Amino acid sequence: MSGQPEVHEFQAETRQLLDLMVHSIYSNKDSFLRELISNASDALDKLRIESLRDKELDVDSSDLHITLDPDAQARTLTVTDNGIGMSREDVVGLIGTLARSGTAELRRKLAEAKDSAASEELIGQFGIGFYSTFMVADKVALVTRKAGESTGTRWESTGDGTYTIGDVDDAPQGTAVTLTLKAVDTDDHLYDYADQSKLRQLVKRYSDFIGWPIRMDVTKTVPPAEDADEDAEPVVEVVTETINSQKALWAKSSDEVSEEEYKDFYRHVSHAWDDPLETITLKAEGTFEYQALLFIPSQAPFDLFMREHAAGIHLYVKRVFIMDDCEELMPEYLRFVKGVVDAADLSLNVSREILQQDRQIRAIRRRLTKKVISTVSDIAANRPDDYRTFWENFGRVWKEGLVNDADNREALLKASSFESTNSADELTTLTDYIGRMKSGQDTIYYMTGESRQQVENSPHIEAFRAKGIEILLLTDPVDEIWTSSGAEFDGKSFTSIAKGAVDLDALDDADEDEAAKEDKARRAEEFGGLLGWLGETLSDDVSEARLSSRLTDSAACLVGDTFSMSPQLEKLYRASGQAVPKTKRALELNADHPLITELQSQFGASDDHSDLVPTAKLLYGMAVIAEGGELGDPAEFAKILAGTLTTALGTTQS
Repeated sequence: MSGQPEVHEFQAETRQLLDLMVHSIYSNKDSFLRELISNASDALDKLRIESLRDKELDVDSSDLHITLDPDAQARTLTVTDNGIGMSREDVVGLIGTLARSGTAELRRKLAEAKDSAASEELIGQFGIGFYSTFMVADKVALVTRKAGESTGTRWESTGDGTYTIGDVDDAPQGTAVTLTLKAVDTDDHLYDYADQSKLRQLVKRYSDFIGWPIRMDVTKTVPPAEDADEDAEPVVEVVTETINSQKALWAKSSDEVSEEEYKDFYRHVSHAWDDPLETITLKAEGTFEYQALLFIPSQAPFDLFMREHAAGIHLYVKRVFIMDDCEELMPEYLRFVKGVVDAADLSLNVSREILQQDRQIRAIRRRLTKKVISTVSDIAANRPDDYRTFWENFGRVWKEGLVNDADNREALLKASSFESTNSADELTTLTDYIGRMKSGQDTIYYMTGESRQQVENSPHIEAFRAKGIEILLLTDPVDEIWTSSGAEFDGKSFTSIAKGAVDLDALDDADEDEAAKEDKARRAEEFGGLLGWLGETLSDDVSEARLSSRLTDSAACLVGDTFSMSPQLEKLYRASGQAVPKTKRALELNADHPLITELQSQFGASDDHSDLVPTAKLLYGMAVIAEGGELGDPAEFAKILAGTLTTALGTTQS
């Protein structure tokens, strides 16, 4: 090593995470080896593809492999690869600090986890596989040299909050991770990871399908030949064996692969520790030949909605790894799908730019997308518990497709489910909703909001509830967008109950009689003066004032135009930094409410209506608050309310 190694401290959250690993209570500590082998396999994949792209890269890629080197006497295990390696900056960025955010959230969830199985799923969910080595090791040392560079790097830590790092002049290309193993304690589910038979067992279980050879020096005793002297001793020799089969799982037929093998392969490609919710196999022959092995996870990764989230599909060409996050093979809203696609006819040095233009890739993408959608539809139809798990984890991202994938929108809607006023506990499909529609109802009614409670308490829903009309309760931010995109299902449009004029009389069992029509006309004329005055008085905030047919209990509500933005959508745009002009909405009044009848009485009793202005402003403010909105000037509203209450109590303000 050249020069003195430097001592650095981990980031605060990383130190907390290391403490969790060092004092781990997780039962399945075997998984650390799968994580190290997966990292080594990734490094070999990257070297192969880099050597194809950069012909001047000075590397030897003729015998790429992974080596396990246990030393029972020294109590060490070294996992080595001759892959792409890392620079000093890579080591500091990827290992010296926690490169991905979310550690605090992980620690909170770990504290809440009920058992070790739940904890293991969280470890994989938060993408911290390398740190799992501290579950079995008192010290971890890493020596690495990046392909094409002359100087290597040594990193070392005991997990105590610090690490050392320094340059190495004679480091071979690739990476070697050496674990100084903890003492064997079977009561703590800690096995002897320096034992060759144990390592062979773990490789067979977790990493048998790895495409690169995993080698280990094995000690064998060869008995004397039959014609040897009687005094001849057995010969002890060390041979290097490949201890994995290397057969690509996606190349096997489904009856050749066990469920456990699929689970282990899923964990390998996803770097997760949960079980897949569904396994999808696909083989296409003809013009475009390819094989695909895809997985729908049972848990959403913590970074599902982060901008830097990586795509989950690995691309191979004739079983040669090309890239591990091929965005071109799966639409963004299916980014939770993990797996591999092995195409037969692509070039080995294909670039992302070429992939974006390749018609074969586009055809594969269309087929994979439809297959995933149909699979989710089957789960929804036949496995309600699994479907609920899927929807709780991926429903929000699934609905992004309703905005971005018009070609598959109908199929996506069919496999979607929503909360509704029909049930407080169960979700409903659109097919079931349509089956319950009232006679004469030709549209799917919905309302958006920030929570179910907010929507259910909205004045807009009162008349619909009174008439037994079911409303979809949409509370995800993406709902604001797809419902405004002209979506239809089974020939039925979607209508917001908070926009436009509604005529619920058409849904009554009998047609509206003449007396009811005359009563409407009389009321419109009776309240005409008040409505006009309110429209002028509140002109800075409302487009007009009118009588409502959607209110039964509340005094007033605000209603947007049919194609206007909802307040929630305006808030989303402003939160993203976009300037959105304020949308004026109509103020609708309940002519049967005592407040409105009294306001009408006072309005008609005098030609001077200046003393009613505070009441008009209170009426508008109440409508804003009732729908969960934010007042433009809360202080003014509070002042007017205090004055009104004081007058109502018969006291005199000082």
